[in-house]
Order: sequence, then structure tokens, then C-alpha cells
Amino acid sequence: MSSLRALGKPSLLAFALVAALGSTHADAAKKKAKAPAVSAQCSDFYASANADWLKANTAGSALGQLRERSQQQQRDLLQAAMQSPQGNVQKLLGDFWASGLDEAAVEADGARPIAPLLDRINAIRKPKEVAPAIAALHQVGIPVAFNFSPDVDLRALDRHIGYFMQGGLGLPDPAYYTRSDADTQQVMTRYRAYVKQILALTGSAKDKLDADAQAVIDLETRLARVSKPLVDLRNPLTNYAPVATKELGKQYKNLQLDAFLKAQGVNDDTVSMADAELFRQIDALIASLKPDQWKAYLRWRVGDAMAPHLAKSFRDAEFEFRGRVMRGQSTPPPRWQEVLDAINLAAGPMLGKEYAARYLPQATDSQAEAIAAQVRDALERRLEASSWLSAQAKSEAKDKLEKLKIEVGTPHRDIDYSVQPMGRGSFGGNILIASTWRHREEMKRIGKGNADRRWDVLPQQPALAYDLAQNRLIVTAAVLQAPVYDASRDPAGVYGAYGALVGRELNRGFDNRGRMVDAKGQIRDWWSPADLAAWTGLTGKVASQFDGYNYPELKNVKVNGKLVADESTADLAGVELAWDAYQNAQPQAGTASKQAFFQAWAQLWAQKFGEADAAQRAASDVHAPGVWRTNAPLANLPAFAATYTCKPGQPMQRSEAEQVRIWR
Repeated sequence: MSSLRALGKPSLLAFALVAALGSTHADAAKKKAKAPAVSAQCSDFYASANADWLKANTAGSALGQLRERSQQQQRDLLQAAMQSPQGNVQKLLGDFWASGLDEAAVEADGARPIAPLLDRINAIRKPKEVAPAIAALHQVGIPVAFNFSPDVDLRALDRHIGYFMQGGLGLPDPAYYTRSDADTQQVMTRYRAYVKQILALTGSAKDKLDADAQAVIDLETRLARVSKPLVDLRNPLTNYAPVATKELGKQYKNLQLDAFLKAQGVNDDTVSMADAELFRQIDALIASLKPDQWKAYLRWRVGDAMAPHLAKSFRDAEFEFRGRVMRGQSTPPPRWQEVLDAINLAAGPMLGKEYAARYLPQATDSQAEAIAAQVRDALERRLEASSWLSAQAKSEAKDKLEKLKIEVGTPHRDIDYSVQPMGRGSFGGNILIASTWRHREEMKRIGKGNADRRWDVLPQQPALAYDLAQNRLIVTAAVLQAPVYDASRDPAGVYGAYGALVGRELNRGFDNRGRMVDAKGQIRDWWSPADLAAWTGLTGKVASQFDGYNYPELKNVKVNGKLVADESTADLAGVELAWDAYQNAQPQAGTASKQAFFQAWAQLWAQKFGEADAAQRAASDVHAPGVWRTNAPLANLPAFAATYTCKPGQPMQRSEAEQVRIWR
């Protein structure tokens, strides 16, 4: 689910002054009738609906609080699993959690958890032994030299294939290794010091530290020089280049990619390798570099990957560079947070299974799926009635909507939770056990018929998203709580918050991006040029509307309408569809219930942030501030004006000519 921004100050002061003047100047009132005061709801609905939240909170956001609550729930679950596990999966998780919280045991464990990996690396004597060591590290979830992971086959979206991609660098951007500016050089100096620290902790002799560190950076620089700029990796089409797996062993003899795939448990006829030059370079480096250079690099990558999960000497070194230098953090997170993050990384689906069982009532699961289906039905009605879609596009859209899948709580297809016992003896050892299991399950995605196993989010993470490749709505267990899904309030509020978020995501299947995948799951543009022109016109109107709004907390700064147009159009579509679904489900709803619908929408976006944060968001955030995510869609909706008796020309009611309509 999208993260949300911002707030507006209630314009109640101006209203109070107008009221006071009107009541104390009776003579003036006799001479000239005063214009009626604009109600708080028709002036700034965001401020009115969120008055209590804005008074009670000095920073943060309502959805940020939801994320924090879900983390606390995970923490509570793990505590209970540690003390009194219910079933085998909880026993595994409870032991994992206990081993991480026992800092004395972690300290006593030292580097022992990675000793078998280091022994394997140190046993390398010949170039032909490098490739098997690379494959073995990938198996335990430590990708070295390159990345290999499953993703959808862009020629057949019903399957996953393995993608060979660039990776294996200790810095996040290949440009660090080639730029010569002062800031980059300063980072590289700190990076070299960090590499030396990890190498010392993983076995480099003191008199060889400088040489080993140079060997690591030299190897990474060679990889970086043939890696693509990060901007080139954003387009999935440029990363897709299917090749037959049977040819890989012959083309990359030193890398032994045929044996690599076998070691990962992959038996498929196709993989993607968009950057063959990079892999030719790696293949050549295995033969041309001395084994000792590869050994230094592999030891460094193991130590760096595992540093957050080992003794304090490793953790401190990792935080000083990655935390303080790269992420700008002043202090490490609390220990429980580090352990929870590690469990989510290594065993996230395992935790998600137990989270949904504990925190998602069956009644909520069923009702959430039913409301999502109602919003889908609303979209079907609105598609048919659309004034801007062509007849051919409507027909294509209807076919696609009929095939839409809705998955609520957890993925419909479960995974294999068999994993060797973790025990409480070694947190680092448990990380490797869990990440080996997770890697195994990831590799099982590769092959025909496995595409619908994949969720790009975990059930314990609050998220509601449309999966374009699978034509599937994903609703996680964690998102089905206040303020998104508040079962304690008027049912209309569930439509106004949860239903509207469902609508904004379903809209994704039929907007400017959704048009690129058809009902059969094939990448094909099913819009006509006229459909595209009509959509562009609609988003242009949304951009113009937002261009007129002031950015909260900033002086003389307007919202960048073009930047936020895509997400803001989705917001408007979501509210339209949810209102249609609600009206269809509750045609006799009274005013109080209708108001609850709109209040729930507004309360999703409550937030406060400082000037520096606002300036950064104004320049780069594709989401509008919360005040406008609330007010802008509602000002386009006649139903809102009717519910609160707002008049055209008032801030919360645009004139009919100005209103933007997506699905009404």
C-alpha cells in the first residue's frame, strides 16, 4: 500500500471571526446581508475529520501507526511462541526469536555460525573450485558475484523463470566504483576501512589486510565497470532476455552455470540473462584472477551479509558504515527490532502464516473479500457506463475483470514449511537455516504453473495492491485493521477506507499501465489511440487541480500536479468505485452513515511532518500530501457535497464544469 503524507491546519479561526463579527455588528447586518459562513466540513474536510488525531499527535501518520501496530503484533506473537508455542511452525519461530534476543549467547557464538562457510572458501585451491563455492553461497541466501532470483516470464505471465542479474557488490550503486568526485571518494575511504574490519574478523592476517581489502575492491570494481547504471534496470523489458538453459554450461564453462542451476534446485528450460557481457566478464575473471583474490572477496561477502546477525564486533562495524554513513542513522535500532527484521528477511512467510492465524478473524477475512468483490462489481458497472472508453476497450476490460482474482489475508497457495529444527543455541546459525529454507522456496517458484504463488509483500506487512502480471488483488492480513478496516465503526466506514483503497488498486488493472496486459495475461496494449488520449486528458485535469494547492508546512510552494497525477487519479477512482459499491449495498443509508463513509476516507491520510521532510516530499514524492489526498477527490464528488450540503464554489465543492470524473 502506498505511504501517505501530510496535513492542513483547520481554517476554523477564519470561520470563528466571521461568526463573531456577524453577531456583534447588528447595524452592519441590517444594512447588508452577510454571506453564510462556510461550514468546517465544506471548507477543509481533512482538518474537520482529523481534528482529534491532529490534536493528539505531534508527528507521524495514521498509516504509520498501523505499521507500528503490526510490528508490535509480530513481537507479541514471537514472545508467545517463545514461551508457549502452538505447533511446529511456532516452535521454530519461538526458538529463532529467543536465540536472537539472547545477546550474551550471540556474543559467545562469535563467528562460529559462518565458520563452515569460511572453511569451504578457504579450501579453494584451483580456479575450477570457485564456481561451486559461489553456487553454495547462493544456496544459503548469500548472493555473490551476481544475483539470481525468480520473476514473471514476460512472454508467459503464468510462470516464473530465473533471472540472472548484476549484483555481488558491497555498495548499492556501481557508479561508486568509477566516480572521482570528493564525496564519492570519501565514501570509498570509509568503505575500504569497513572491508578491512570484516576481513580481519573473517580470517585475514594483520599483515595481509591491506592487500586483501585491495583485492576485494579491485574485483568489485571490475564487476562495476561492466554493470549497468541503476536507471537502466528500472524497465523490466530491458532486463528480459530469455535464453535456453542447455547452452549455459557451454557458454560459461568457468562459471559452470549448468551446475549452478542444479545446485539451486532449478530444472527449467529457460532463464533470462539480459547482460551477457557481465557474465562473460565474471566467467573470464574466474580463470584469470588468482584463487586467493576470489577467497578474499567471498569471505568479505559472507562476513558483510551476516554481520548484523553475529557478535557485537561484526554488528558495530556494519552499523558504522551501512547505518551511519550510508543510511544516516545516529543510533542502531533496538535489539528486538533487529531480530524481528532478521526473521522477516529469512523466514518472513513462516511468520506471516502464524500472524494471519492469530490476528485475522475469519469473519473479517470473509467480509473483506465480499466487499472487494462488491467494488469489483462496481467497476464492472462503471466500465460499461464509461463515456471515455471505446466499445472495443470496454469489451476487453470486461473480459479482464471477469478473470480478476482476489486474495485476502495470505496467499491462496501455501508453501512447504518443512525446515530443520532451529533450536536456541545460535542466532547466526538459525539465520542460515532459515535463509536456506527461504531460498529453496524461492527457487520452487521457477517453472510452469507457479506464478500465482508469489506475493511481493508478506501477510504481516500492511499492504493492499494490484498484481498486474497475475491480474490479482492482494490484501494482506496486517492491513485489515484500523484505520483501513475498522470493524467497530459504522459499516459505511469500511467502504470509505478499505473499499476505496480496493477501488484505487483495482483501477490499476484498467488504467494507463493496466492497458498493457490483456485478459489472457499477455503483454499487449488493448487501448485505442482515442482511449489513451481520453485518459491523458483526465490525468491532465487532475494535474491541473493539484497544481493549485499549497504544499503544507512550506511557504510559497505548490504541489507538483504532474508528479502526483498518477496516484491522485487512482485516489479519485477509488473513492468513486467505493461510493458506488456502498450505495448499491446500502441504498437506504441515512446521512450519518454517509458521513461515516467520507470520514473514514479522510482518516486514512492523517499525518504531520516537519518543514525539511515536507521539502523533500514536495520535490520527489509521487503521492500528494494527506490534506489533498482527502479533499481533492471529495471536491470532485457530488455525493460528498450532497451529504454535507456544500455549495459550488466552496473549497470542498468544485463546479460541475471543473469536476473530474474517472468512473462515474
